[in-house]
Amino acid sequence: MTSGPVFFCILILGKYLVPASGQDVKCSLGYFPCGNTTKCLPQLLHCNGVDDCGNQADEDNCGDNNGWPLQFDKYIAGYHRMTSPYPFETQTSECSSHFFLFITLLFPIPHYPHSLQLPPYSVVGSVPMQCLCRGLEVDCDETNLRAVPSVSSNVTIMSLQWNLIRKLPPDGFKKYHNLQKLCLQNNRIRSIPIYAFRGLHSLTKLYLSHNRITFLKPGVFEDLHRLEWLIIEDNHLSRISPLTFYGLNSLILLALMNNVLTHLPDKPLCQHMPRLHWLDFEGNHIHNLRNFTFISCSNLTVLVMRKNKINHLNENTFAPLQKLDELDLGSNKIENFPPQVFKDLKELSQLNLSYNPIQKIQADQFDYLVKLRSLSLEGIEISNIQQRMFRPLTNLSHIYFKKFQYCAYAPHVRSCKPNTDGISSLENLLANIIQRVFVWVVSAVTCFGNIFVICMRPYIRSENKLHAMSIISLCCADCLMGIYLFLIGAFDLKFRGEYNKHAQLWMESIHCQLVGSLAILSTEVSVLLLTFLTLEKYICIVYPFRCLRPRKCRTITVLVLIWIAGFMVAFIPLTNKEFFRNYYGNNGVCFPLHSEDTGSTGAQIYSVTIFLGVNLVAFIIIVFSYGSMFYSVHQSTITATEIRNQVKKEMILAKRFFFIVFTDALCWIPIFVLKFLSLLQVEIPGTITSWVVIFILPINSALNPILYTLTTRPFKEMIHQFWYNYRQRRSIDSKGSQKTYAPSFIWVEMWPLQEMPPELIKPALFTDPCELSLISQSTRLNSYS
Repeated sequence: MTSGPVFFCILILGKYLVPASGQDVKCSLGYFPCGNTTKCLPQLLHCNGVDDCGNQADEDNCGDNNGWPLQFDKYIAGYHRMTSPYPFETQTSECSSHFFLFITLLFPIPHYPHSLQLPPYSVVGSVPMQCLCRGLEVDCDETNLRAVPSVSSNVTIMSLQWNLIRKLPPDGFKKYHNLQKLCLQNNRIRSIPIYAFRGLHSLTKLYLSHNRITFLKPGVFEDLHRLEWLIIEDNHLSRISPLTFYGLNSLILLALMNNVLTHLPDKPLCQHMPRLHWLDFEGNHIHNLRNFTFISCSNLTVLVMRKNKINHLNENTFAPLQKLDELDLGSNKIENFPPQVFKDLKELSQLNLSYNPIQKIQADQFDYLVKLRSLSLEGIEISNIQQRMFRPLTNLSHIYFKKFQYCAYAPHVRSCKPNTDGISSLENLLANIIQRVFVWVVSAVTCFGNIFVICMRPYIRSENKLHAMSIISLCCADCLMGIYLFLIGAFDLKFRGEYNKHAQLWMESIHCQLVGSLAILSTEVSVLLLTFLTLEKYICIVYPFRCLRPRKCRTITVLVLIWIAGFMVAFIPLTNKEFFRNYYGNNGVCFPLHSEDTGSTGAQIYSVTIFLGVNLVAFIIIVFSYGSMFYSVHQSTITATEIRNQVKKEMILAKRFFFIVFTDALCWIPIFVLKFLSLLQVEIPGTITSWVVIFILPINSALNPILYTLTTRPFKEMIHQFWYNYRQRRSIDSKGSQKTYAPSFIWVEMWPLQEMPPELIKPALFTDPCELSLISQSTRLNSYS
């Protein structure tokens, strides 16, 4: 009577105490189960060469062999079962021993140099002098043949690659009843007579690749009843007809890659090829797939339509292909898919939709693909991506996206690529540990240096307050770069260890947009201010007697306009989402170094205008201005009386100008180069972008305080004064005496000619304008050194 409740309790306890199978384990986002254990590992550890699970489960199913590789293996196994009573032993007969590997059937077969001495056991009766033979195989590759040679009728393999054959004669192969493989690649064949292959009843493989064939007449392969492989790659075929393949009852593989086909026939293509398994149309100009094209291809397992111009699919296009194992539609122009276009492909294991201009994918688009194991969506910006799309794909083991953060929407898939964009990873916003540390270091150096200069600049004894105002404005702009890096470091800490959960939302958030705007504001204002300061120095030194003396109103107006321009450049991309798309959200650091990935032409033009327009012009102006300034001072010192002192001061000035231009070049030249490369469609690794943003871009922001303030003579004079006063105070405390310190001169920083007191210049002593120019430039030379 009590056995029932006891048994029930045992069942309940067993449910909770017995370890669950791997299929029942629910892992967090970005993790996969370790087979039949409850342990979960991050996707990054899948197939890393280390047994992290302890049962080798994380090292299983590493290679993506789904689709044609698997079908290829099945074909080989079936071929051996049909041709050999011992399917797992290699045949060693004289006619097929280790001369041709099966995999080379897709490519031009290797051939031996004519100087190579082959074993002398040929059984071919007669062979042209320039050809080689091995068993029943004849090799006439690269022998400059202009016509098909005549050899013994008992050959089984004939290779005529890389010759000058222009046409095939009618009945030219009629006597070769035992010929099984014929290679005619890389010739100059333009047309094939209708009876060119008559009599080749044993032929199984025919290669016509890399010729100039424009048309195939109906019935040209009529006698090839045993042909299994027909490769016509890289020719000039513009159209085909089902009657072209009449008689090919045993054909398994048909490859018509890299021709100029614009459409497929309206009639059933496989009408005369009932056993066709593999159909490859890669690299043609096909615009659409018609409903009747594949109606008779019921045995087709591999269909490759990659690199065509397909822009539309009908809902029943693939309905007859119920045995299809791989479908490749990559690199076409498909913008959307009919709702149930894949509903009949229940045996499909590999699907490639990469590099199509698809904007949205319906949530139930893949619901019918219950056996799908590999899905490629590379190069596709999926605006409506969600977990619902991939949840029904329970057998999916490999998935490929454009962005690594999309992996968060397929957490049950063991192998998700890419794992990183070079900047961020599944775990961290900044993937590299060095970047995670140095983002704080560079941020601290940039912020501290600029804030220190802002605070100390008013204490520098300078008669030129307008120049000090410009320097303070420059430091404010550079300080924004430090704040930007600080925010990136802070969000990296916030998302540490689980960035893949937040990546997509972060890059689309207003926080990312504002952080990116802050970086661009800092960059552009800094560039414009540096250009303004350089032009001021240029005018002051090169044209000292022009009436271009800066005024307070003019300087303030220029500074205000520069900041307004910076705000406009930074925040305009936020005003129109449709035009600029996600301008700042292309990467985790929210900096639009190259926005060619945004899919928006407007964003691309805007980015190029800023980086290769405004910034490049500013850099050229800075380089030219400093070069002219140095040349002008150099010319003035030639006529100076104290040659040695002037040369020494000139060298000091040259070093100072060199470091200013060098730091500008170090910061901007890499960015210009990257922008040019992105315009040339060169793929730029995200790793380079992250190093540019964290190390190269802040160079100017971190060094500007040093170059324009901390290393200048006024600042050194101020520090000397503070130190002297400090020592005096200590001396007063110890000795009770008091001494005061005053600078030996009043420092003039920018415009010495106009600002210097009259008694120091004494213009009455000089009557020649050239002498006055010499003195003014000499004084400016002292100021810059």
